[in-house]
Amino acid sequence: MRTLVIGDIHGCSKALDLVLKLAQVRKSDTIITLGDYVDRGPDSKGVIERLLWLQKQCRLIPIVGNHEIMMLQSRTDPLWHKDWLGHGGRHTLRSYAPHKENPTLHDVPDEHWKFIEHDCRDWWETDAHIFVHAGLAPAVPLADQQPLQLFWEFLTPDAQPHISGKMIICGHTSQQNGRPLHLGHTLCLDTHAYAGGFLSCMDIATGNVWQASQSGMKREFPLLR
Repeated sequence: MRTLVIGDIHGCSKALDLVLKLAQVRKSDTIITLGDYVDRGPDSKGVIERLLWLQKQCRLIPIVGNHEIMMLQSRTDPLWHKDWLGHGGRHTLRSYAPHKENPTLHDVPDEHWKFIEHDCRDWWETDAHIFVHAGLAPAVPLADQQPLQLFWEFLTPDAQPHISGKMIICGHTSQQNGRPLHLGHTLCLDTHAYAGGFLSCMDIATGNVWQASQSGMKREFPLLR
């Protein structure tokens, strides 16, 4: 039994397919995905479809990201909708209706809305780790964390350990050099998949990292602890 964690995918379905193949995912695995499945990349629809497929193949624990939150808010709030379109939402809508001149949120299947709204979690906690999209306020218990910290604030080099003493595994803060950022107490796995970087998948127990790009590049290395 392995626990594998995957960073921000952002519509990069080809990179996701390749990294799952590299990791040789099996039914006994638990896969934790850190959010931002949609926007910016070319195939948000394909990413959600693959995650729905993964739910049937192994144990999938999807975390919600700020881009999913923007997409959900866009259904009822015109200001959110305008903001979301400017942050990659147009790419998402185009993936759902590539032949329509003006695709809309109505082109998103109900099953995909259910996944985003009901299947995705705000965070996930184990004996040694806390998995979250953006990060945590260091002095605040996990149950009392606010949305700003969970989904929106970026990780900084002077980030402090959480009072739980557990390792935080997050995404959201894009590492443009294509390598995970390890601060000792916090590990960021957003490695810039949508803009020429890599999608990262890490085995929590061994620290082994598999990476794949949307263009088909791949690499594997142990994460130094």
